[in-house]
Amino acid sequence: MLAFGIMFNLIGLGFFCWLLFALAAHVLPAFVGITAFFAAINSGAGPFGAMLVGLVSGSAALAAGRVAFAATASPLLRAIIAAFFAAPASIAGYHVALALAIGVTSSVWREIFSLIGAIMVGGAAWASVAHYSSPVPGQVFAARWSHFRVRRASEE
Repeated sequence: MLAFGIMFNLIGLGFFCWLLFALAAHVLPAFVGITAFFAAINSGAGPFGAMLVGLVSGSAALAAGRVAFAATASPLLRAIIAAFFAAPASIAGYHVALALAIGVTSSVWREIFSLIGAIMVGGAAWASVAHYSSPVPGQVFAARWSHFRVRRASEE
């Protein structure tokens, strides 16, 4: 029975880490949605209305980030948008790694592990945002590519 407990704990921990990295880019919309939820609760919207406001505002933040990243051709602006998504994910990764390093007795090593976790989760969020849209001609925001000439097979 002890072996099953250890095995299930490792499976659960692995699933938790996978979930953290898979949802790293959605930390910013979650923060926006939770903030809007609490603002709506404090203004008297009620629980259902506050949940609706939080869901809509979080979804709008994710959609606005995706559209802004896809519509921007400048690498600097893309990096700024990706940093907006990666910064809260790094903070969340830091705190998760700090919580998982509870068995480490040295506070210095606990901080080192937490910083490594923050870098890894922030990098995962950065990479996930970078995959929102690739600047390939013919995609949704193809108007900025209109200055490129498309060759047909008969012209070659």
